[in-house]
Amino acid sequence: MKKLLAIALALALTLSLAACGNGGEPPADGGDAGADLAGTYDVVIWAPEAAVDLTKSQVADFNSSNEYGITINATVEPVSEADAATNMITDVQAGGDLFFFAQDQLSRLIQAGAVSKLGASAVEFAKNNNNAASILAAQSGSDLYAYPLTADNGYFMYYDKSVVPDSDADSLEAIIADCEAAGKNISFELENAWYSAGFFFGTGCHSQWITDDDGNFISIDDDFNSDKGLIAAKGIQKVVTSKSYVNSSNADFASGSAVVVTGTWNYATIKDQIGDNMGVADLPSFEVDGQSYHIGSYSGCKLLGVKPQTDAVRGAALARLAQYLTGKDCQLARFNSFGWGPSNKDALADPAVTSDPTLAALNEQGNYAVPQPNIHGSWWDIAKVIATDIKASDGSDAALKAALDKYEQSIQAVFSMSDDVKNAFTVIGSINGDGWTLDLPMTADGDIWTSNEAYTMDAGVEFKCRQGMSWDVAYPADNFVVETAGTYYIQLNAATGEVSLIPA
Repeated sequence: MKKLLAIALALALTLSLAACGNGGEPPADGGDAGADLAGTYDVVIWAPEAAVDLTKSQVADFNSSNEYGITINATVEPVSEADAATNMITDVQAGGDLFFFAQDQLSRLIQAGAVSKLGASAVEFAKNNNNAASILAAQSGSDLYAYPLTADNGYFMYYDKSVVPDSDADSLEAIIADCEAAGKNISFELENAWYSAGFFFGTGCHSQWITDDDGNFISIDDDFNSDKGLIAAKGIQKVVTSKSYVNSSNADFASGSAVVVTGTWNYATIKDQIGDNMGVADLPSFEVDGQSYHIGSYSGCKLLGVKPQTDAVRGAALARLAQYLTGKDCQLARFNSFGWGPSNKDALADPAVTSDPTLAALNEQGNYAVPQPNIHGSWWDIAKVIATDIKASDGSDAALKAALDKYEQSIQAVFSMSDDVKNAFTVIGSINGDGWTLDLPMTADGDIWTSNEAYTMDAGVEFKCRQGMSWDVAYPADNFVVETAGTYYIQLNAATGEVSLIPA
């Protein structure tokens, strides 16, 4: 939204680097080892709320230990990884100098000029110290744009051993039979593309959105609609047609589930729910026509970005701080405090990490996982209906193939979308009882977008305004929640990201 500002920042950075005569190696990204970095720098850091105090402590440790004479006067503000990109692209100048963000936000940050490209020395540091999957997460085109913080954003299986014995944990068919016999549920959020994609990866399919060096999506290489994809659809069908199936990734053991596919973030709750009966394992295999296929998954990361700086020396100092905050000791501190799984190679080998049951399961599932690349924001809505369509079908090969045909047509349509549609904002949410599947039109007057209709909404209804029927640009950062029931027009200030209700 502040592209002129982003361009100005980038131009100023280029001019300042050229003045340094460093042959194109950007000291703002940590490439100028000989620069005098000594001094005090006022820095804003955006970190998840839970990590604010620890980040302050780590900055203090950096101040007392770094060899460059750098003193960071840090203001650490609570901004979640999910919200950081939206806030950054709304106003780059007001954004954090360093910010934690989820890897699927990288492309939009690059497009907005809100994150610095790493110089050669910084790239070497990141690659030498972090695992390959996390490096891929920080990459667009041939360039690296961020420092890996974690490598734990993936999923695996928790199960109740009193219902599903360990000997059955490798077989999807056995798990389904155990749960159905016991009247227990299988919580597997297959009406969510992040989870359902694992079946396709398990049969050898791939889906790769291609970006240029500026982070723009230019094509897609995807074979979900194939013979291998049909096998994956049959695997999904086994789950979604079971009477035990629940479309959820929550810690549902207290409400009747014996199996939950989720991640490390639910460990403590699940342990409290089923105690010593808790089993933790990689995902199972399923069989189609006598052949076994291990369910795959996405693996993902948290990243640390550095905002482009107009002062090259300041940028180099921030790069030193970023490298410290993503180093072994800081990553282990986050693991010990929050259970965040490290991306740092030495931290991954630490005994406390290797003995953690959830990270052990995640590591085992990693043998079948696909690192989550940059993905067009519309894909999540397009792909999430595959499981819904399979569940609603008659189960025949023709019906399953029709669901895959629909999917392929939808992803190809992304590249034929008109500029008017790409730039237009719409409203999507639980309005009119709709389950976040229908985009409601808005009309623009300058930067002000207003819904074409007034909607009668109960208190508690949630929605967002998004651009191009995609999640790449969506406001507000957290869902807008209606506080008082009434009939309202929905209004968005696209320049600021502010969403409001206008009584009809």
